Amino acid sequence: MVILKNKTDYLSLIDEINSNGRFKEDWGSLSEVQVPKWYKNAKFGIFIHWGVYSVPAFKNEWYPRNMYIQGSEEYNHHLMMYGEHKNFGYKDFIPMFKAENFNADEWAGIFRSSGAKYIMPVAEHHDGFQMYKSDISQFNAYEMGPKRDVLAEMKEAFEKQNLHLCVSSHRAEHWFFMSHGKEFDSDIKEPLVVGDFYWPSMPEPEHQDLNGSPPNQEYLEDWLVRCCELVDNYQPKVFYFDWWIQNAAFKPYLKKFAAYYYNKADEWGYDVAINYKHDAFMLGSAVPDVERGQFADLKPYFWQTDTAVARNSWSYTPDNDYKSPAELIRDLVDIVSKNGNLLLNIGPKADGTIPEKDKEILLAIGDWLKVNGEAIYDTTYWRTYGEGPTEVIEGQFTDHTSKKFTSEDIRFTMKGSSLYATVLAYPEDGEVRIKSLKEKSAHFHGIIKDINILGFDEKPTWTRTEEALIIRTSTVKSLNPIVFKVDID
Repeated sequence: MVILKNKTDYLSLIDEINSNGRFKEDWGSLSEVQVPKWYKNAKFGIFIHWGVYSVPAFKNEWYPRNMYIQGSEEYNHHLMMYGEHKNFGYKDFIPMFKAENFNADEWAGIFRSSGAKYIMPVAEHHDGFQMYKSDISQFNAYEMGPKRDVLAEMKEAFEKQNLHLCVSSHRAEHWFFMSHGKEFDSDIKEPLVVGDFYWPSMPEPEHQDLNGSPPNQEYLEDWLVRCCELVDNYQPKVFYFDWWIQNAAFKPYLKKFAAYYYNKADEWGYDVAINYKHDAFMLGSAVPDVERGQFADLKPYFWQTDTAVARNSWSYTPDNDYKSPAELIRDLVDIVSKNGNLLLNIGPKADGTIPEKDKEILLAIGDWLKVNGEAIYDTTYWRTYGEGPTEVIEGQFTDHTSKKFTSEDIRFTMKGSSLYATVLAYPEDGEVRIKSLKEKSAHFHGIIKDINILGFDEKPTWTRTEEALIIRTSTVKSLNPIVFKVDID
């Protein structure tokens, strides 16, 4: 039988901290939080989906759910590769998840070279396996599988490279994630009690029913304590939640957690942030996140996109459909111009190595940022995010196809007296027309003192007309975005 930490004492501690702290368990109080300055300035972070699901490495990180859905590709694959589910279930992958080649310092070096400023490992995914040492459950990476506190190793290595450690929790969905295993003779059987790996495996709600199958108090308190344990033991700079926390049953617990986290940050002496999706939090009390999508226009509030290097999966599979570095750089520029950050996911292999293609993409982005980072880091948005004919579809799950940006698609950022105009697809003839900087522009009434091209020695020629600022170059060529630094008076 699993021996759990005394949750009653932990819940009492949470109440005590929130009673005495600056932040209270209501939206008005929580909306007084300030987004950390470093977070707004960072612009680019790395997400990491790595866990037991990296062992089967089939389809995606939802393998633990889908392998129990009779007739699914995962179900049939599991039968063929591992046999009947009653004899080999998802839990039997845990001893195979050894992370024998995991080197946190090596990861940190790659991430630093990518130009990212903050790193967010998934601390617990829907499968319920904790990637850190925990007193809540024995099903964690310190006691099983790798038998190492891999999150602690990451924290130490990242901070040596001046990278901010952040964490994500996808625990909420575990309420129903493994429930299909109860529908046939598998290793998921009643009675399931608190502390069991598959507990509680409750009925899965209909896809569009965000408030269906509400979790009970026992589960919600378990969820809260797990989240607060992460806060206490690892002091993350950002805490990310996946989608199902907008279920109405979570609302009082979200307020309780946010107050606890913000109050603990007060004790630590620095600001922190929470990421959320949909309307789980009140706007202003945390940072909204758009999964695999973007906003079409500039937002007055700070936001974040999370997407992956692969279109088909967040975790490693040998069949990942990768995006190109140029596509991801264009998305980064577009997002930053609209007051957002890009959180880009990679999926390490079960042995702890980062796949070569993931590494290649990260280093290519880093090479671009080494040259053009001044147009990204520490910048703010301008009067308009940009111009051009290409429509960026707004909303989640819109990254299934690459956007066809043209030489007319230009994005703006600002720092001091410099305006950065990034051309997302540089024209072959070397002529760029920026309509927002034309004479008598509705957006710009200043004086242009000088124009330079980041990363190139060539001095462009330019003229302003009533139609556009026309910039001409003769030697500039690149498949990646090109940045003009416009010094203004």
